Amino acid sequence: MTIDKLGSINPLQHYNRPEKAAKSASKGEHDSISVSSEARAMGELYQVSEIVKNADDIRHDRVEEVRRKMQDPSYINSAVISMVADKIMDDVFKV
Repeated sequence: MTIDKLGSINPLQHYNRPEKAAKSASKGEHDSISVSSEARAMGELYQVSEIVKNADDIRHDRVEEVRRKMQDPSYINSAVISMVADKIMDDVFKV
């Protein structure tokens, strides 16, 4: 009984052969991308969320305005007290 040779003994033999270099694309072509409207909207939302994350938690201009008003004795009257009390009650008993 004889066994004939089926192939090369070295399995890497065909990998060692030099390959021809691939031709490069012509210089006249330009790359381009297109962005969907959904991706644009998501990008805008991301930018807004980053602005909000980096913003101050306290609005110093409003704090200073309230501080000035509290210093003025004529500002605090029954109408202001009633309005503030109503807002507090609305926040406590939100429906």
